[in-house]
Amino acid sequence: MKTTLHPSYFPSITTFAVIVQKDVVWEAHDNFQKQTYRNRCYICTDRGKHMLNIPITHVGGKDGRQKYRGVEIDNSSNWQKQHWRTLETAYRTSPFFEFYEDDLRSLFKEPVQSLYNFNLETINVLCECLGVQSPSMFTNTFEKTTSNTYDARFLVEAKKPLDITTTPYSQVFEERHGFVPNLSILDLLFNEGTNALDYLKNQPLDFLNA
Repeated sequence: MKTTLHPSYFPSITTFAVIVQKDVVWEAHDNFQKQTYRNRCYICTDRGKHMLNIPITHVGGKDGRQKYRGVEIDNSSNWQKQHWRTLETAYRTSPFFEFYEDDLRSLFKEPVQSLYNFNLETINVLCECLGVQSPSMFTNTFEKTTSNTYDARFLVEAKKPLDITTTPYSQVFEERHGFVPNLSILDLLFNEGTNALDYLKNQPLDFLNA
């Protein structure tokens, strides 16, 4: 059975484990919600867990709601330069940063408008780095409760604690902060490189009741 997900900004390791192990359908008709992984991700710096947040322009209707696919990125600040510098500072000494640097840097060179499309592009690039096919199916309508797929859309919620365990792996600042679980897939990619795909394939997805 297929699994429905929200495309998010450099998705979490758990989300990417679903992408690797399941046939994914992207939710394409939901409303945008604040404080979710739709426009943020978490990495680990020398100071610990750190959020990268994409600024957006709010143009919701009378009820304040806006379709996720209609959300535009606010490029008035040079957030792309800031995000890339932060990634460089955090992961320059990781084993595989230089290996993937050129592929990922391209995402931060040109201004982008659509948050939804940009998130899909980050996922496409990550799938190329991992050597897997990027999902290309989209929902036709919004369903509050999915009828023909597993519903993993809750993985986009950044504030809701999830009872999900990820297998520890070596991290750049592990001696300082201990193992920090379920960060952005970027953390796994820079630290584990060619081993990242096997890691993702072996993560349990019991939360899907699959």
